[in-house]
Order: sequence, then structure tokens, then C-alpha cells
Amino acid sequence: MSPTTRLRGFGERLAGPGQPVYVVGEIGINHNGDLGNAFALIDAAADAGCDAVKFQKRTPEICTPRDQWHIERDTPWGRMTYIDYRHRVEFDEDAYRAIDAHCAERGIAWFASPWDTEALAFLEKFDLPAHKVASACLTDDELLRSLRATGRTVVLSTGMSTPKQIRHAVEVLGSDSILLCHATSTYPAKAEELNLRVINTLREEYPNVPIGYSGHETGLQTTLAAVALGAAFVERHITLDRAMWGSDQAASVEPGGLARLVRDIRTIETALGDGVKRVYDSELAPMKKLRRFRGQVPAAV
Repeated sequence: MSPTTRLRGFGERLAGPGQPVYVVGEIGINHNGDLGNAFALIDAAADAGCDAVKFQKRTPEICTPRDQWHIERDTPWGRMTYIDYRHRVEFDEDAYRAIDAHCAERGIAWFASPWDTEALAFLEKFDLPAHKVASACLTDDELLRSLRATGRTVVLSTGMSTPKQIRHAVEVLGSDSILLCHATSTYPAKAEELNLRVINTLREEYPNVPIGYSGHETGLQTTLAAVALGAAFVERHITLDRAMWGSDQAASVEPGGLARLVRDIRTIETALGDGVKRVYDSELAPMKKLRRFRGQVPAAV
């Protein structure tokens, strides 16, 4: 198998073996329906060196169970029904046009997770590098077939899913243009439930598919461990402040942490090298000074 069979296109970038880790700042709905927050999060991701930011797009009447529509809840905008809240945190086309322009200005890509086929049709109005399947949507065959029909790269998160469900989703999507992400769908996820070695399991099960990691834990160490295990794609939720209102904020990374994460990912991928053992020129002086050859002639460098 040629390594090129596992490369996936994200606009002008490739993800997969031999390529830099594709790093995504997952904004999701952490913008709380505020375009200023979205711009600030895009800026934080661009400043940190992320390759892309990602949003979530839903059609509230489709994605919200009917029996929850009229349940009232307290929000930063007052007490409102759940269906009204779901509309409150969705951006319309004008807002996404502004997001598209701001990302272009900052030199960072964006894409989103459509949660239904209407949301996918909305996103197809834009020239996006990829689409993402949220773990919750992995069993939605209609959505998966529609995503496959776009011809774009599809990132498939595998949280809350069995191996059988994952295999079925891969069959529906086809393996030629997908990237699989190991994930644990708890917010925040416990370290003992991250099970990062599943990255290796997925790589063995799907040798022609790049494998990534979508993390919902607190802290950065375990995401860096995923990179060391060979994750070709990394996604973390990002926030301006973990104390902000919203269900995903506590499991998100603030701007300073995001900058450290990207910096350390780049250091790790450089340090991993190519796996070919060699003697470096920088080792020649220490070798001459420290090694006793005992009649053994040093091999040519």
C-alpha cells in the first residue's frame, strides 16, 4: 500500500502519512450565537497556528425532539423554550458569509458538522474543504449518503459507537474520501475512558484510511499522546473562557492552551522522524570523544 492512498484533501492541505498533523479548533456552538465571539475564536485559532476551525450546523426543528420543544430553560438571554434556544445559537447565511470572509482574511479554513440533510444543503452553499460527521450522527444513513454525494472529504467521529456501527458507516460513506476520528463522547471525558490505543486499532482495521483524534478531555497531555500514537488529524473544542455559559465550554481549550497545544504538536511530529535509524552529523564529535571502539571501525555515516 502506498502512503498516498491514505492522504485526504482539505482544500490546499493534505492530511495523512507524511503530512503535518491537521489541527482543528472546534468552535461548535461555543460562540453562543454571538458573531463577535465567533470572530474572536477564529482569531485565537489562527494566532495559535490551527489549520481550520469547525462549527456545528443544525436545523432545530429536525434535530430537537418534539417533546423537548416547549420545555423552558434559563439562558443568558432570559427564560425561553428549548426550540427557541436552539434557534438562538444558530447562525444564518449572512453570519456564515461574514465568518467565511473573516476566515479568508485570517488565512484559516473553516468547515462544520451538519446534523441533518437540510443543514448539509445549507453548508454546500460554501466552498468548504470538508464536512464532519458528529459522533451522534454516525448512525444516520440518510445524512451519510448525502455527505458522500458531495464528493468532499468527510471526517467521521466514532464516539459512542460500536465497531459494527463504525464498519457500517464506513461502508455507507465509502473509504476513499473519509478520515476516521477516535473519540469518547463525554464532556469532559475521563482519562481512563479515552482509550487512546483505539487509534492503533482503527489503523489496523482501516489501513487505507487516515486516523485522527477528536478530544473532549481537560488538559493537553492526552491529545499530545494521540499525536505520538500517530493521529493525522486533531480536533479540540476551543473557548474564550471555560467559565462561559454553555454545555461544551468546560471541556474546551482556552486561547493560551490552544497556542501551547499547536506548538507542542509541531514539536512532537518533528521529533517522531521517519523511523530510520541513522548516525547524525551532530553525534560525530561526541562519538569521537566518548566511544571506545575496541578494534571496531565505525561504520560509514
